[in-house]
Amino acid sequence: MKSIFAFALILMIGSACSNSGKEGFSVGFSKGVKADLMTGAKTSYNGFAVENVYVVDAEDNQLGDNEVPIDSKFSIVFEGIENYTLKDGKAFPGLAMEVTDEAGNFILNEADMFSTNAEGFEPETASVLRGTVIIGEPMEAGKTYQCKIRVFDKNSESEIVTTMKFEVKE
Repeated sequence: MKSIFAFALILMIGSACSNSGKEGFSVGFSKGVKADLMTGAKTSYNGFAVENVYVVDAEDNQLGDNEVPIDSKFSIVFEGIENYTLKDGKAFPGLAMEVTDEAGNFILNEADMFSTNAEGFEPETASVLRGTVIIGEPMEAGKTYQCKIRVFDKNSESEIVTTMKFEVKE
């Protein structure tokens, strides 16, 4: 049976999730850029505070490089997000995901994974977000792809943007 490219997004309750010893990189409140030297993931941030941004496989093991097998998945985890502009005590995060091939053609282009949520989230719930990419068709082994995940606040200009090139292996 052929694999079908898909994506998933998991919103996790911050108090139930921790870095569990994963070596992520810390991002502070301000403007700047950070890089994960193991995976090549680059994060720029503006307005948010976030404790860690890291890349994990399906078993939540931190990736040591940017090579991912076909028929697998990886997640970029944003942990400890703070400084949402609250409306009626609720945070209104947005999460955009893009995956492009080597020629820049979109394989995935989702403007906001939370577009149907009108009620918002408790700030603690919105403090941990995870964008997950499932590796399958139309992706091919031996090719390189670009992933871009943007976390944004629907009530302000705050955002976190992580990009990562990844190579699909057999």
